Amino acid sequence: MKFTRNTTPLKTAKSWAIGTLAIATLGIAVSGCRKSFLDETPRVQTPDDYFNATSNAAQELVTAVYSKLYDWQQHGFSWLGMTSIASDEGDKGSDPGDTGTDKDQLDKLSWSPTSISFGEVWESNFEGIARANKAVDLLPTLDINAGLRDRLMGEARFLRAYFYWNLVRSFGGVPLIPKVPKTAAEIEALNYRATADQVYDFIDADLEFAATVLPASYLSDQAGRVTSGAAKALLAKSSLYRKRYGKAESLCAEIMASGTYSLLAEYDKLFREVGEFSSESIWEINCKGSAPAKAIEGYFVVQAPRGAGGLGWGFNTPTQTLINAFEAGDVRKAATFFSRGDVLWDGYVCNNAAPNAHYNYKSYVSKTMESWGKDDWFANKNMRVLRYADILLIHAEAANENGKTADAIKSLNLIRNRAGLPNTTATTQAEIRDAIWKERFVEFAMEHDRVFDLRRQGRAGDVMRAHGKTYIDGVHDLYPIPQRQIDLSGGKMTQNPGY
Repeated sequence: MKFTRNTTPLKTAKSWAIGTLAIATLGIAVSGCRKSFLDETPRVQTPDDYFNATSNAAQELVTAVYSKLYDWQQHGFSWLGMTSIASDEGDKGSDPGDTGTDKDQLDKLSWSPTSISFGEVWESNFEGIARANKAVDLLPTLDINAGLRDRLMGEARFLRAYFYWNLVRSFGGVPLIPKVPKTAAEIEALNYRATADQVYDFIDADLEFAATVLPASYLSDQAGRVTSGAAKALLAKSSLYRKRYGKAESLCAEIMASGTYSLLAEYDKLFREVGEFSSESIWEINCKGSAPAKAIEGYFVVQAPRGAGGLGWGFNTPTQTLINAFEAGDVRKAATFFSRGDVLWDGYVCNNAAPNAHYNYKSYVSKTMESWGKDDWFANKNMRVLRYADILLIHAEAANENGKTADAIKSLNLIRNRAGLPNTTATTQAEIRDAIWKERFVEFAMEHDRVFDLRRQGRAGDVMRAHGKTYIDGVHDLYPIPQRQIDLSGGKMTQNPGY
């Protein structure tokens, strides 16, 4: 399956679906226009005309939603800043004088509501929601096989849940847009600041639906489409964040018993091309494609070494805190970062005079030993979003909170043993909890979860202050709502505390 990004239906879905507050605000302005203007018959082809006249319309609608995953604003520089650089796992990197627009602010926790990263991530995820809403709105009206319709609805609703998942973890309560608003009254009635619980409820409902209609797997030429396993896995993760430990444990146990997934024996192969869509992969963003080139824009080049003989910009470099967290003998250490002077697995030698001491190995793409892609900007590195290792550690954490320490230890040790480490020595519930949290740090290092893990665990302040950052409890627990969105809402949206 080739998920193209520049098709006519993609543009149509984007331009007609209302997802950002900017568009919603324009809709409110329209409410003051005369009725005859609102009722005027369109003189051009409408999106509904297009989708009803195109035989592949249903597929194109959902392809447009997937296509959003590749955008620079979605998983590129700003996302790296908000998920790694703002935590204790990643430094800004690059040259000292290169701020990366606002990545120096994210590194120092000195950000503001006008920092560019927040605006980009906000707008991109709401654009994704808009596309998903358009698909959910139109799919029931198209003349297609019922089974295909259900599957595509499941994919669209999963992706909508994923976009909201990114938003609620970052900003807390956000505008809740459950469908495409079609009238000024519907726009006016939108909930411009739903609570976090309301957003999570919406996410969970989408995931529960997706889990019932999506297949367990696809043919290899459709790798990257979401499955029922992916829906259950994200639902388990959402349940963990909400401290619904019984549900999280049950979902993980179901996934574990299915036999669909298993840990890849060689951790260092997980993040190479040979490890894509492995037995451990529950969902990863498929960046393989050549017509047109398909990749997460800039994901590789932003993080590759800078300087003479370098490959990229050199941002988001592993911290000494992260490096020190690995135990002796942990095979994940050598697979997570590389250093000045190191010879990498494909023979590339990192410059001894590189500006930074260490670089992210998980984002590295070989120009000589892998398929590479179109160029630096479109280096076709798949992004791993959900791995079986996550299910094991969610199960361990939930089981431990449910008082099932033996079950928790068993799942925890599967992760440790794969890393070449002995069984945990933790025995009490508190010790096991700390051991699981430590394991999450090193297992998923540089995989965009750390800042959110610390926040949900209620220890972000303690950890970040120990890391040397000035973390303000009750303020830095959420990112600020982008000021532009508050302005566009006409005061309907409120700012997070402390900003």
